[in-house]
Order: sequence, then structure tokens, then C-alpha cells
Amino acid sequence: MQKKEEINNKFLEDISILISNNSSNKIKELISDLHTADIAEVIEKLPIHQSNYLFQLLDEEISAVVLIELEEDMREHLLSLLSSKEIATEIIENLESDDATDVISELPEQQIEEVLSLIEDNEHAADISDLLNYEEDTAGGLMAKELIKVRENWSNLQCLKEMRKQAADVKKVHTIYVVDEEDKLLGTLSLKRLLLSDSKTEIREITNYEIISVLATEDDESVANIMNKYDLIVIPVVDKNNVLIGRITIDDAMDVVKEEAEKDYQMASGISEDVESSDNIWQLTRARLPWLLIGLFGGLLGAKVIGIFDLENNIELAFFIPLIAAMGGNVGVQSAAIVVQGLANDSLKMDNIFRKLVKELGLGMLNGMICSLIILGAAFSLGYSMELSLTVSISLLAVIIFAAVFGTFIPLTLEKYKIDPAVATGPFITTVNDVLGLFIYFYIGQLLMS
Repeated sequence: MQKKEEINNKFLEDISILISNNSSNKIKELISDLHTADIAEVIEKLPIHQSNYLFQLLDEEISAVVLIELEEDMREHLLSLLSSKEIATEIIENLESDDATDVISELPEQQIEEVLSLIEDNEHAADISDLLNYEEDTAGGLMAKELIKVRENWSNLQCLKEMRKQAADVKKVHTIYVVDEEDKLLGTLSLKRLLLSDSKTEIREITNYEIISVLATEDDESVANIMNKYDLIVIPVVDKNNVLIGRITIDDAMDVVKEEAEKDYQMASGISEDVESSDNIWQLTRARLPWLLIGLFGGLLGAKVIGIFDLENNIELAFFIPLIAAMGGNVGVQSAAIVVQGLANDSLKMDNIFRKLVKELGLGMLNGMICSLIILGAAFSLGYSMELSLTVSISLLAVIIFAAVFGTFIPLTLEKYKIDPAVATGPFITTVNDVLGLFIYFYIGQLLMS
């Protein structure tokens, strides 16, 4: 298998030349050892007309898997080149139900029913149709229906026979699930214990009844956290009656983690929608402009705060405006980022909010005292008056303490009201801290320097 680092500019140039010369056999030979993820990377980097050509050369099974590896925009483009019949027979029938559902859900609504009706495997079509009913951000929206399940009252010999039948529809066997007569999940079966036990041994005698499962309605982020906490590579999905209906593998959980991280990063950067660099100017503007307007409004409030106080007789106060604003914003974002991280990985519970606020208050006081002492000495040594140096020092201490508590309180409050707390780590908290920090600074300056 070709290594990832070999897909460089030289490799892409060779592929491009071969495509230009319509050398399909040489292209197939060149990519024959590539992993599907690497083929997807090549397709993403080639000009669009060459990407189309390369995708058409792929075998059905490979093209189906490559399609899943592609970014959403490229996948939608390549799907638009295929007929409903081609999508059904060449793509959907070569994918497991979870990936097939992801592909079908991206099609126009009127085409979804048409593709489903063209799938020759009725059971596969029924599984996909069922999965389409679940919300995308739930365990049901993540799960695949293909799995191996056995009854606890079966003998070892009967179990092996049934497993052989079921294994034909499962591309990779992660776990064998044990269910009762009503398909309610009871536990898991170790393949080693199955092979080592007598042919007449009943499955219940070698079943592991300690099992972690999730409801189909469970939030996908919670599923990822559970799998991470218990180091699971696969987790069963059940309905409200504990009936086994599917399973989620670690690769799907990692996709959720990646998507959430990207979304939080974009929110922290002041981007309100999920966008890609390839999106058009209108989509990018719509995602960025709201937070820019908030920053603009915050700047106007900051200017108003400065105008309220008399700087004519204390013009030196203006010299330290950038320092106060920057320190307040930085401390607030630091505190908010730690809280958001704790909420995301479930290490911070909503029932210990008071303890967290007290801790951040203490941390703010310690950091504030250190920074205020440094600025006191630095300002005085640079020739500023002791009066101004004390004003800046005391203001900085107050601003840092306020920003630390505010940066902690806001994401916790947003989480309580079911609003994504990641919004608190970006321009929102920076803007608020700038405005309130300036107010604190000038108010203290007015008291000490009047």
C-alpha cells in the first residue's frame, strides 16, 4: 500500500499527465495500491474535470468507499454526475447502512425515494429507510444496522451456524451480541470463549452480561464521550425497550469529535455557521458578518465609555487602554475555553458551578496580583507618575478578576439554557470584557486621579 507521504506534487503531476493522455490502464496501475482515503485526497487536489475522470475509473466497491472519504462539496458534485440507478447499484449497495444513509440524505428529497426503490436488496433498503427517520446528531443517526446477534438459549453449534449466515452481510465483525427471544440486549459473547467451549454449551453460560449501550435518541456527542471514557471501539444502540437495533463504531464517533471540534473552533473565531474554505463569498460573509457587527457595536460602546469620563485632564490614562482591553479579553477567553472544554468532554458537571466560580475567582486574584505588581513596577520605572502607575495596577487587578469570573459564568449559563457554550470563547466574551474592562479602568482612574 502506498504511503501517505508519497502523494506529493510529483505524484499529482504524474496522475494529471496520465489523465490528460487518457492513459486509463496506467492510472489504474498507479493507484491500485493506494488506500481509499489517499485516493480521495488525490481527487480533492486535482482540477475538477480530472477528478471526474479519475472517479469514473474506479471499481464500484472502491468508488463507494472513496465517496465517503471525500469532503461534502466534492461528494455532492460527484453524485450529481450519476443517475439514480447508478447511485443505488454502484454506490449504496456497496456501503454499510450508516454510510449509505449519509450518502442518500445528501440527495434532493425527490431523488431519495427513487434511489431507495432502485436498491435490489430489500432488507438493505429497509434499513436505510429506517435510519433516515433518526435525527442526524443522535445515536440513531450514527448507527449501522449490520451486526451479529445470537440467542442466549442457543447451543454453541447452533450459534456458529447462525453466525456464518449473518456474517455475509457484515463487512467487519467487532462484537457478537447476545439477545433474548424478543431481541432485547443481554450482553456480549467472546469469540475465544465460543471457540473453546463444548459444542453443546448454551450461550448463556459463556455470555458477558456486563455491557454498556446507548439509546437511539442519545446525543451523538454524548455517545462519543461514552466511547472515549470506556475505551470502546464499538457500542450497541437500543430502543426504549432495550431492543438491539444497531451499533456505532469508533470511526463514526471520531467523525463526531472532529466535527464538534471544527464547529467550536469556528465559533471561537467568530464564525456562526459551518463553512468550508471552498464555499462562495456570500456563504462566508453570512457566517462571519454577525460577529463582526457585534465587535463593531462593542467598539462603539467602548468609545461611548471613553467619552463619558474626563480624559482631558488625565490624558495619560489613554496610554494604557490597549493593555487593559487586551488583558481583560485574554483572561476571559482563557477561563471560558477551560470551561467549554470541560463541558465538551463531560469532565465538568453543572452541579459544581459554585465551586468552579470560586476557583476561578482565586485564580483571577492570584494572576491579577502578579500582573498588577509587574505593571506597577514597569510603569513607574518608565517614568509615569506613581498616581498613574497605581491606577493602572489596581484597575488591571480588578479587570482580571472580573474577566476570570465572567469568562467562567457565561459558558456555564449558556450550557444551562441549552445554548452552545462555544460562542462564549470568541468575539462575544472579548467584546464584553473590552467594554466593561474600560469602564472599570476609567472609573477607578476617576476615583484615584480626580
